[in-house]
Amino acid sequence: MAEQKPPFPPFTLETAQQKVQMAENAWNSRDPEKVCMAYTIDTEWRNRDEFLNGREAVKEFLKRKWAKENDYKLKKELWCFTENRIGVRFEYEWHDGKGQWYRSYGNEMWEFDENGLMARRFASINDTTIHETERRL
Repeated sequence: MAEQKPPFPPFTLETAQQKVQMAENAWNSRDPEKVCMAYTIDTEWRNRDEFLNGREAVKEFLKRKWAKENDYKLKKELWCFTENRIGVRFEYEWHDGKGQWYRSYGNEMWEFDENGLMARRFASINDTTIHETERRL
C-alpha cells in the first residue's frame, strides 16, 4: 500500500488551505522525522542555494536547520493553487547561537503526487536581522 497524506489533489480552496496549515503545524514542531514524512521518497527540493533529492536528504537538512535556527516559529499563507500545486508565502523568526534574531521571508512552490505527498518543493528565502523586541510570531 502506498503512503498517503490527505488531503489529495486536485485541491479546492478548502483543501489547499488545510494542506498549508498542516505544513505550518508540522514545521513548527521542529521534528525532522515527522516533517519529512510529508514528502515522497524521491522528493526534489531547492532551499535557498541548496538542492536536495530524497526524503533522507530532507531529514538531514532539517536537522541542520533547526540546530542552527533556535526558537524557530513559522507562519505560512496560501498564495495560490491549481490541480496538484500550491504556492505559499511565509515568514519565520529565529535566533542564532549568539542571540541575534532574524526574520526570514520567502515563497514556496509545491507539487504533490496523487497520494498527497510533496514531490517537489522550491523555496526562495531572504533573511533580515531584527531586535528581539521586533518579533511578531
